[in-house]
Amino acid sequence: MNKTVKMILLVVGIILVIYGIYTLIAPEASVGIGDLSIEAQDNDNSYITIALGIASVALSFLGGKKS
Repeated sequence: MNKTVKMILLVVGIILVIYGIYTLIAPEASVGIGDLSIEAQDNDNSYITIALGIASVALSFLGGKKS
């Protein structure tokens, strides 16, 4: 792998990990009525996004090394 592809994989991987963590933490929907506040969250896709980001970062470091 050349350096350009490795750099793209690294940047995309970091962005995917940050976005996955953000979607894991931030609530999707919230409703507030007076003192009552309800938040709903669906985190299934954020785990997949984080895993893809970690895989992309790992490929950028390991891909194409000569033994």
